[in-house]
Amino acid sequence: MPRTNPRRRDALADAAIEITAVAGVGGVTHRAVDRAAHVPIGTTANYFPSRDELLGAAARRVTELHLAESTAATAAAATKQAGDAAGRLTDLLAASLVMAATTHRTRYLAIYELQLEAQRRPALAGALARLAEAAEAQTQAMHLALRDAGAPPGAVPLLITLYGGALFMLVTGAGPVDALAVRRLVEAMVIGARSAG
Repeated sequence: MPRTNPRRRDALADAAIEITAVAGVGGVTHRAVDRAAHVPIGTTANYFPSRDELLGAAARRVTELHLAESTAATAAAATKQAGDAAGRLTDLLAASLVMAATTHRTRYLAIYELQLEAQRRPALAGALARLAEAAEAQTQAMHLALRDAGAPPGAVPLLITLYGGALFMLVTGAGPVDALAVRRLVEAMVIGARSAG
């Protein structure tokens, strides 16, 4: 019978995320996770008997972490009164991009790997479905800020596309992340989205 210690389950899923970011989904095996989590061989298989269950656990864990962080960042941005709406949105998106490409780079590399693998594994796609909730929370913040800034209705989808491209470029890039350059990029994205229509 699989074990149910929540801390151990999270630690194993976290190890699977790290392996996914470094070695791709192909590197995620029960033994590899046992080694990375510094647990006795066989522990991961006790919690996640199949490889699909192990990948699903990694997907659910990375989604849970992303959702919590995105919701907190959006809530914090909503409470800020200083600056204009476009400036607040720029702050939110720039901080989000920098954190994704530095502090949480491994997490986002794993998300990209898992999303690609989900094209071949429908069960994995289901485990990743909650990522859309995190995107929705951030989208609502964009809607409010851009509406307050007098942007046209099509601004949000355009900004989402620009943000997604910038996120991928920064997370998968080889060089160091320059926070000032990221802010200038986001300013251009927000100005472009506001003027579209």
